[in-house]
Amino acid sequence: MFQPESYQGTLEEKYSLVTKQLAALLEGESDAIANLANASALLYHFLEEVNWVGFYLIKEGELVLGPFQGLPACVRIPIGRGVCGTAAKEEQTVRVEDVHQFPGHIACDAASRSEIVIPLFQNGVLYGVLDIDSPSLNRFSEEEQALLESFVDVLSKNLK
Repeated sequence: MFQPESYQGTLEEKYSLVTKQLAALLEGESDAIANLANASALLYHFLEEVNWVGFYLIKEGELVLGPFQGLPACVRIPIGRGVCGTAAKEEQTVRVEDVHQFPGHIACDAASRSEIVIPLFQNGVLYGVLDIDSPSLNRFSEEEQALLESFVDVLSKNLK
């Protein structure tokens, strides 16, 4: 099923394909951790110029590391702190062109230069965030943000 080399065409066409693959992976599976693990692996191998893709989940009022792909990461992030904590607090996507210019950025991997964090909801309640880091400056465009938000929306609808 998963063949990264098959992702050709426009950015929208590529995301359409990867989102369909996500839906197929989620079909019939109700375990949230399994679904988040597959989603992070799918994105990690689909996206170019990324060094970390994963989830932080809301637990006891803070973000706790969930399934991910990449180097070991920070385990706990307070709500409102760093890019992930800010996205969780504001319940909206935060796209950062240069993480070194983001006040309070938490550097888990010194190689990361840009980042996008997208809130993940379960039945309308914040469940966690999808965090994607890149070693390239200004890696994530507005167009890609919208496509990633659609990917996360499909995932959110399948969290039980």
